[in-house]
Amino acid sequence: MKKTMRSTGLFLASTLALLSCFSMASAGTLKFFANGEELIAEGFMSPKLTKDGWQLNFDHAFVVLQNITAYQTTPPFDPEVADAITYSAKASLEGIHVVDLARGSVEEPPVLVGVVENVTPGHYNALSWQVVKAESGMLKGASMVLIGTARKDGRSVSFQITSDDVATYRCGEFVGDERKGFVSKDEDGDLEMTFHFDHIFGRADKDADDDVNLEGIGFAVFAAGADRLKLQGMHVGHAGEGHCSVQWH
Repeated sequence: MKKTMRSTGLFLASTLALLSCFSMASAGTLKFFANGEELIAEGFMSPKLTKDGWQLNFDHAFVVLQNITAYQTTPPFDPEVADAITYSAKASLEGIHVVDLARGSVEEPPVLVGVVENVTPGHYNALSWQVVKAESGMLKGASMVLIGTARKDGRSVSFQITSDDVATYRCGEFVGDERKGFVSKDEDGDLEMTFHFDHIFGRADKDADDDVNLEGIGFAVFAAGADRLKLQGMHVGHAGEGHCSVQWH
């Protein structure tokens, strides 16, 4: 009897080990990127000046991110209809991440935030994250800090603009030139948190009644000395061109 029990135990242990190895071999890797796009990497350059005609060049564009999570959803999550994301699998990037979007180049604007390994293969077609206040360091108390130089009509203004707004973004599938979020054991997947800064500063090359100009505040207020940015009411976070719901805290 004891011999039989030992044999059964060994069999179960071996089976669990094989299943574990199979699971690890079948798992994939998901990379998370943040992207300030051309307007951060290159700046607000003519003809894409701010709505009130300022050229902006960024030395740094810090954003503080937390609770970054990708989801497999069926049916696809629609941020304009649903509040919560219902999912069959998810992958979360732990910790608080201070990202300088200005590290991206004109050729490759996305900045790697982090990598999650051993995720369930499949299509991650929804994404959520929080913009939070930094808990320590030079950015303590801030959730976004923009540092650079603005120019207009021969005038040059150095700026350091700070926001302490906290928000949760919930997005559906990435919308762009290529679909994203596909993970297999043979191929890594990637997803992108995209930040549209024309929703803050507007765009001179867009019509006055365009959403970015109705929403954006331009740069004149900062040229006049303001250094605090209130993001509430602005839809800065996207998944590529895909819209997200935003909840302010």
